[in-house]
Amino acid sequence: MERRSCLTSDILIILPRLQIVLNIMYLAKLSSVGSIRDEETCERLRGLIQRQVQICKRSVEVMDAVRRGAQLAIDECQFQFRNRRWNCSTLETMPVFGKVVTQGTREAAFVYAISAASVAFAVTRACSSGELEKCGCDHNVHGVSPEGFQWSGCSDNIAYGVAFSQSFVDVRERSKGQSSSRALMNLHNNEAGRKAILSHMRVECKCHGVSGSCEVKTCWKAMPPFRKVGNVIKEKFDGATEVEQRKVGTTKVLVPRNSQFKPHTDEDLVYLDPSPDFCDYDPRTPGMLGTVGRQCNRTSKAIDGCELMCCGRGFQTQEVEVVDRCSCKFHWCCYVKCKQCRKMVEMHTCR
Repeated sequence: MERRSCLTSDILIILPRLQIVLNIMYLAKLSSVGSIRDEETCERLRGLIQRQVQICKRSVEVMDAVRRGAQLAIDECQFQFRNRRWNCSTLETMPVFGKVVTQGTREAAFVYAISAASVAFAVTRACSSGELEKCGCDHNVHGVSPEGFQWSGCSDNIAYGVAFSQSFVDVRERSKGQSSSRALMNLHNNEAGRKAILSHMRVECKCHGVSGSCEVKTCWKAMPPFRKVGNVIKEKFDGATEVEQRKVGTTKVLVPRNSQFKPHTDEDLVYLDPSPDFCDYDPRTPGMLGTVGRQCNRTSKAIDGCELMCCGRGFQTQEVEVVDRCSCKFHWCCYVKCKQCRKMVEMHTCR
C-alpha cells in the first residue's frame, strides 16, 4: 500500500495542468514512478478529461503502452528536429514542449500527428507481443493470399491500435463539438499521423523448405519501423498546408488559405498560424529557448548551417577532443573489441 501511495502522490504533482494532446505526451514523465496499474491511478491523472479517465479505467492495462508511446513521440520529435531552430526540447514544467505548440503552427501540427501515431503504434505493439488480454494478433489476416503465400504468424493488429488512439487521443477535441478551427486542425493532424502507419504497412515473410528452398512461404502484416513513420510525418511537416475555417452548407471545414493551392489530403498536415522564427529566447513563452549556444554546420546552406541556425548573429569556433571507437575486431566467439581513438575537431556554436 505504501508504494501505491507514493506513486499516486507523484502523479498528482506531475499531471495537474496539462492541455489537449500534450497531457498524453507528459505521461512519458511517469517512467520513474512505476506502472499505471489500477483504476485509482486513473482518477489521479488529473490532466485527463473525465472521458479519458473513463477510458483509462476500462483499459488500465493499456495505459503503460500509451506511456511508452508518449516517450516514443518525444524521442522521434527530437530526432526529426535535431537540426532545426526549434528542436523539440522538453521542459520540466507543463505543457511538455512549453507554449510553443499551443498555437496553431506547423510545429504543433507535427506534435499532434506524431503523438496520435505513437499511441497507435505502441498499443499495436503491445497487442502483438501478448502484453494485453483485450487484443492479440490480427486474426482477420488468414488463408492464402492472391500471390499464393500462406498468411500465418502474428500480423500486427493495427486496427485495434488505431481505434484506441482515436478514442483516447481525439476525445478531448470531439468533446468540444469539433466546431473550433483549432479542434478541426488537431483532429485532422491526429488522423494524418495514424495514416502514416496505415499507409506504410508491409508484408514480412519467412521461407520453409529443405535448405531454405522456400517451398512454402508464410507471411504476415507488420507495421513499419517508427523511424519510417517519423520520416513520413516530417515530410508532411515540410509540405504542410496553411488553412482557414469556412462554412460549407451547415458544415465547418478547413480549406487552404491560398485558393491557388491544391486542397490538402487526409494524409497531409495542416496549420492555422505562421511559426515564429525561434531565434531568440523569450522568457514570456516557455519553450522558446532561442539558438544561442546551439551547434551549427559551418559549410551547410540548409537550416542547420551557421548562417540560418544562428539567425545572422554569427558563431564561434573552438577545438574539442572527440573520442571514437576505432580499429574494431571480431573475436571468436562472439564479441567485438575496439580501441578508443582521440582526435581534435572544430565545433561551431551560435553566438
